Amino acid sequence: MAVVLLPRSLLALFPGVERRHEVDGADVAAVIAALEGRVPGLRDRLVEDGPRLRPHINVFVAGVPADLRTSVGTDDTVHVIPAVSGG
Repeated sequence: MAVVLLPRSLLALFPGVERRHEVDGADVAAVIAALEGRVPGLRDRLVEDGPRLRPHINVFVAGVPADLRTSVGTDDTVHVIPAVSGG
């Protein structure tokens, strides 16, 4: 199973949800679908119509930038990282 690490900023919207999840999924879209089963509403925070990742959401699979079609191996780590802005 792939390991998914969610950002603390996103966890603030889902009290009680753990940062680390182990899920099955052949690609990023399937991983997000599996997470949605555990964290209802998460998909809407990550994906917009198209479907595609929201512009402020970055996903990395094994340290490489990814999109929804990127393959995910059983030993991969998937990081979800929101963009940060400010001044």
